[in-house]
Amino acid sequence: MDTRTKIVNPDTVPRNATVVTGTFDVIRAEDVRDLARLARPVVVVVLPLTGEVLPQRARAELAAGLRMVDYVLITDDGHPEAILAALQPAQLVRLEAVHVQRKRQLMEHVHRRQTS
Repeated sequence: MDTRTKIVNPDTVPRNATVVTGTFDVIRAEDVRDLARLARPVVVVVLPLTGEVLPQRARAELAAGLRMVDYVLITDDGHPEAILAALQPAQLVRLEAVHVQRKRQLMEHVHRRQTS
């Protein structure tokens, strides 16, 4: 299956799904474990990010490649409240802050490894 077909517009996403928002700039094992615990279907909303490692479309494709992700939406709005209201999620999981922290931890780890 071409996982890019999971990247859809909001009209094709079922209502009352589990919706996860985040940047998905760096996907770590913790992200996969967090997503695997969620009730399906899982809709990931990839938010814009300044200073990203990957462009937003590439981040959406990475998220779509995860088995437990059923749909991926790309939004140009850093505050996707309108999309979230339209989706009427059964559960909403906001991972923006977690993603910033995990990316920073990974970068610090890489810097430590390079300097020691």
